[in-house]
Amino acid sequence: MKHHTKVYMDFFNYEAGDFIPCEMECGAAAVDVHHLTKQSKFGKKKEKDFIENLCGLCRDCHIKADSDGMFNMFARIRHLENVCFQIFGLIEINKKVKKLDESRKNTNK
Repeated sequence: MKHHTKVYMDFFNYEAGDFIPCEMECGAAAVDVHHLTKQSKFGKKKEKDFIENLCGLCRDCHIKADSDGMFNMFARIRHLENVCFQIFGLIEINKKVKKLDESRKNTNK
């Protein structure tokens, strides 16, 4: 598995074999992890592989993002929304875990 694909799948908690929807919500499966800022803009190879720069797209949307700057910008906005939702979900889970831990501590007193 390529490094950028692993970064993407780990962040969104996907496993091999999962259905990964295209982030452009076209209904197709994401088969590519697109670099929103072209790879050539970065010095070292792995510098480009951060989650804010990686978007899961179907092949048609990937081709369109590579050739249409406005579509790519929209893909970036849609992707950053998805990143925010993922982070928000993790924050909410952490809050619930802390509350549960506090409740257990109070029960054990």
